[in-house]
Parts: sequence; structure tokens; C-alpha cells
Amino acid sequence: MPRPPLTVLDEGQWLPRARAHAARMAVWTGPHAARRRAGVAHPVLDFLFTYYSETPGRLARWHPGVGFALAGPAARERLDWPFHTARADGAVGIDPAAFLAARGEVVARVAHLLRATAGRPAQFGCFGLHEWAMVYRPDDGEVRHGVPLRLGIDGTAEVVDRHRVQCSHFDAYRFFSRRGRPLNTLRPTRAAQPDLEQPGCLHATMDLYKWAYKLSPAVPGELLADCFALAVDVRELDMRASPYDLSGHGYDPVPVETPEGKAQYVAAQRAFADRGATLRRRLVDVCETVLGAGPFVTPRP
Repeated sequence: MPRPPLTVLDEGQWLPRARAHAARMAVWTGPHAARRRAGVAHPVLDFLFTYYSETPGRLARWHPGVGFALAGPAARERLDWPFHTARADGAVGIDPAAFLAARGEVVARVAHLLRATAGRPAQFGCFGLHEWAMVYRPDDGEVRHGVPLRLGIDGTAEVVDRHRVQCSHFDAYRFFSRRGRPLNTLRPTRAAQPDLEQPGCLHATMDLYKWAYKLSPAVPGELLADCFALAVDVRELDMRASPYDLSGHGYDPVPVETPEGKAQYVAAQRAFADRGATLRRRLVDVCETVLGAGPFVTPRP
């Protein structure tokens, strides 16, 4: 694979992008920080900061991505950031060799999973029933949120019993209740993830954000933010279509137990799959660029 040239950005080019990124992420991280200070939990949005492990501070950091270096005095603080180094001309950027030494296995694994997912047809027949199976006839301690169920425990179970549960995503399936787990038509495992993940799955789409921050700082800040924004939208649909009554938090339900709710869910699911396909391709491009990047040195004249 040919090694791409290194592009050096001056402060007039990169500082506005860094500031725009911080402002964009503050739309989500600011309210999250305020809730934490007030000790207020949010049953929908906290997931993006608890289940997903990237910190708000790291989210606010803009990176140009692999293949770029930043010139100017403001870039010097990045020398304290992981995987950053300076060239002979003073420009600061990611050292691909150091990044690959530490993260090469992750890059290869993520690239394989994303390519496998992209190569599989999207499925739109699950209707979000994974959330319902998580609270199907629960044992003590199995209700995951301190939020009432719209239809109650028995009504929730009746909806599950009337449908075919076909969740392909391991990280959703592993939270099914003890009684809900045998109802799934598949038995997802971590090892089988590349063989089962499909692009219509809401959780696979949300996970694009996870792969973006696991590839950071090689991922451009704009791509990370796009993945996070999609994860926010998908999470909202995921919970609106869930059995929980979130009206007290300002969310109208998508009643997937009805034909109208199913149609609404699938229409949104298709739109998210389209957005996810674009971001998935961009993340694969990042992986390929990382694997093909040359040494971080000042080129000879």
C-alpha cells in the first residue's frame, strides 16, 4: 500500500477546527457535567458516558487524524498527549509507529469487524425488542432503569411473547433477562461478532462511536463528533421504542407493539443505517491509512 503524504496545517487552518469541535461536543458534555454536579441521572443520555467509556475531556479534544501535523506554538501542548511527537520542523502530530505498536491489534480487529458488517445486508425486522427482552419476566434486580414500564411487567411480557426476538448484537443480548435469553433466535457471542453484526442493528450503529474513540487520536475530530451525534440519535430511538415510560423525561414512545409504531421504527432504523454506512466507510479508511502511514519524520528535500 502506498504511504500517504503528510500534510502540515498552520494555526490559521487547525485552530478554528479545534474550537468548533470543542463547541460542538459541549452541547452534550456540558449538560452531562451539570447533571453529574446536581446528582441527577438521565435514563437515556447517561448511557453515552457510562456504557461508552470515553471521557468528556477527551471528547473535547480535536485531532486532525493520522497523516496530518500541526504547526505553531499552540500545538506544543500536544506533546504531552499520547502518541504525539514533533518533527524536525517543529510540527506536532501522531507518530504512526508508536500508535501501531500500542494499538495495531485493535486497528486490525476494528477494520475486520467494520468490513464484515458493511458486507452484510441490513435487517429491519427486530423492532427494537432487545430492550423488551432485557426486562422479560425479570428476576429481582434485573430491571435496568429506575423508570416504570409503559405496559407493566405482564404487558411487556405479552408483547415479547407475540413476537419473534432476533437480536444479532452480543452486547445487547448479554443484558437479556434470564427468562428472556432463551427466546432469542440467535446465540451471539463475542467471538462470533464479525459473523453476526449487521448494519441495520441500532447497537451496531451506536458502536461506530466506540470504534471511533478507540481509534483516537488517529480519527479526525469531525468524524468522532459525527459518530457521537449519530449515537445520540440512535440511543433516543432505542429508548423511545423500549418498554419504558419516558414521558416524564420528554420522550414520546415509539409503540413497536403496534403496526404504526413498527413502521415508525423501521423508517428511522433505515435512515440511521444509511448514516452509519457512510461513517463506517470513513472509519475503515482511517484504519487503512493508519496501517499504510509512513514514519513521522521531516521529508528530505
